[in-house]
Amino acid sequence: MKSDIESGPNNKKALINRARFVGWLLFGLAILVFGKLIRVQYYDTFKGKTWAEYSVKNDLKLDTIPARRGNIYSSDNSLLATSLPYYYVGLDTKVADSTYFANNVELLANLLARNFGENTVEGYRNKIMRYRISKTKRYLRLKVKEISHLEREKIKKWPFFAKDKKGGGGKFETIYKRYKPYSPMADRTIGGTDPKTGRGYIGIEASFEKKLEGKAGIAWVEMVEGGLKIPVGDALNVQPETGKDIYTTLDMNFQDRAETALRRKLTETDADYGCVIVMEVATGEIRAMANLTKREDGKYQEVFNYAIAGSNDPGSTFKLPTMMALLEETKMNPDHITVNTGDGSYRFRGTTINDSKRGGYGTLTATQVFENSSNIGILLLMQRYFFSKPDTYLKYLKQFHLTEPTGIAMKGETPPHIKDRKSRQWSNYSLFWMSHGYEMGMTPLQTLALYNAVANDGYWVRPMLVREIRSAEKLEDKIEPYVEDKPICSPETIRKVKSMMEGVVENGTAKNIKSGLYRIAGKTGTAQKLVNGVYTPGKYYTSFAGYFPADKPKYSCIVIIDTPKGAKANYMLYAGSVAAPVFKEVADRIYAYDVSIQKPVKDSVPEETKNVRLAGRTADLKLLSDELNLAPVTSENEYVAGSIIKKGKATWRSRNIDSREVPDLAGLTMRDALFILENKGYRVTFKGSGKVVEQSLPPGANKTGLKSILLTLQ
Repeated sequence: MKSDIESGPNNKKALINRARFVGWLLFGLAILVFGKLIRVQYYDTFKGKTWAEYSVKNDLKLDTIPARRGNIYSSDNSLLATSLPYYYVGLDTKVADSTYFANNVELLANLLARNFGENTVEGYRNKIMRYRISKTKRYLRLKVKEISHLEREKIKKWPFFAKDKKGGGGKFETIYKRYKPYSPMADRTIGGTDPKTGRGYIGIEASFEKKLEGKAGIAWVEMVEGGLKIPVGDALNVQPETGKDIYTTLDMNFQDRAETALRRKLTETDADYGCVIVMEVATGEIRAMANLTKREDGKYQEVFNYAIAGSNDPGSTFKLPTMMALLEETKMNPDHITVNTGDGSYRFRGTTINDSKRGGYGTLTATQVFENSSNIGILLLMQRYFFSKPDTYLKYLKQFHLTEPTGIAMKGETPPHIKDRKSRQWSNYSLFWMSHGYEMGMTPLQTLALYNAVANDGYWVRPMLVREIRSAEKLEDKIEPYVEDKPICSPETIRKVKSMMEGVVENGTAKNIKSGLYRIAGKTGTAQKLVNGVYTPGKYYTSFAGYFPADKPKYSCIVIIDTPKGAKANYMLYAGSVAAPVFKEVADRIYAYDVSIQKPVKDSVPEETKNVRLAGRTADLKLLSDELNLAPVTSENEYVAGSIIKKGKATWRSRNIDSREVPDLAGLTMRDALFILENKGYRVTFKGSGKVVEQSLPPGANKTGLKSILLTLQ
């Protein structure tokens, strides 16, 4: 007991002594820093004067040096945004000695007039002379606009700018400008910087500002007329640290396909705006995010990010969570439960609710209600199973991640507006309007996140736009996909709604986008627009959300077309005729681009194959014949030709291209034909596209005296 009592005060005394030691050490370091500042200010010299003397005479001060902003890259490391150096060109007219100045001022004036053209030779010379003899002015900016790095390298060889002991005075003021090689593609997603401050204000530029901006440096600058700051010396300079690089999930091939398809449909329908998002199902990585708005001149540009900030009534795409809630609650077989939708018109609380089919659908199963997007059918199902327990329905919406933002690492996401019973806007009939996507607000990304979860067998994935943060190629932070541990609903419910969404494309409101190459699953949506608090006929928010290939989903996608005016279809079918075709075009191009989701080539050539002519490099056709189980290619020549006849049989013959005679080019691609002919000295012209079917000089003709040949392709 005694030892414990004695050890307590001893420990306390030791801690106090250590604290005193650290305090004195910090005090000593502060004295050293202060002493260094005094020495630099009053004893170190620059141009023969102390910094204090130089500062008084020349208005010298310590100032920050902006850091070079980090780069932004795509998923394949293509450059999306970078900071390029530009320079203002100036001249300190009092630096050069008198002899050098007199001998070179005329030459400089000539160079300025010839290259800049903002003044005459005489005008430049006179202005430089005035600054030279002035008692108050000395620094002259020689060009109003900034120049590029290549121009700077050229100017560095001019008099006053080239290194010369008696000359000098030429100065370059460095600024950085943000450059986006793919602009205007994904402009709103990548973001922009404020020209005055250089800070990001939208998109990824703003969301990752602290990472991208780097750390400013410190240097002595001379304040001259016009508020210009000219760097001087290196004393006490703290070099700026370049910002970190952001590696995104965007694929500019996907982005190009999305924007092209979207712009075409917007122009065709004279719509107000549109949005397309393409996301990888398993990871939530966003491959494309296109947002186009019609400007006053009728052209479509990226001016607002509807994907994360454009909140609207989703319309019939919200029938998916309603159907999921019904399936979870009742465990019903949707092919066995029926409702009578009548003649397609239903009076509800003073409002007439219509289905798209004139005369109505009559009696429908729950599956058919979904496939045909029957407003009456979904309302009747909601009335049957949830009218007496609205809280249960709202619980399911929360379970499906529809009541909170997605949490994407981007500033500006608008939270979803899903009413609950505590809301002042709640009424006894809110449940019915909500069942088919009214009296609420959802962004396209929030809707897509639900469809993506269904494609991912019920596991909700957070959408992501940034995968890595690097500093000079060194990995600083790797952002892993976030996938919920528990599915949002039962596997049985997922299986049923997946089948229903495939049915929408196979049998329902989107059967016009059915593909013979792969299966698409999704849901159309059309909602009247809320204008000044009133749902307005003639203004519709159309959408299609889904995923592909349906049997092994890799990509989910949503398309929004707002207020289409040129579509001729019945307004209830707007989504199927306007938004769904954009989805199909984007999906088709991605399917052609991504070989990993394509169906494998069959092991053999079908029996119905007719006579097909082939020609090309021997190595290529050997590979092709092996893959398709054709007759083996045995020729040792560089090129061969052959034909495939019924049941996959093939015959091959060699082609000699080494002789002086004109070779037989039939069946060759344009690339191979050009290679052969240009190496033989021919001037080649062609018409058509595809493979060579005719040539103006027949095979075997001697080329002596002949200089050109015309190829016909088909």
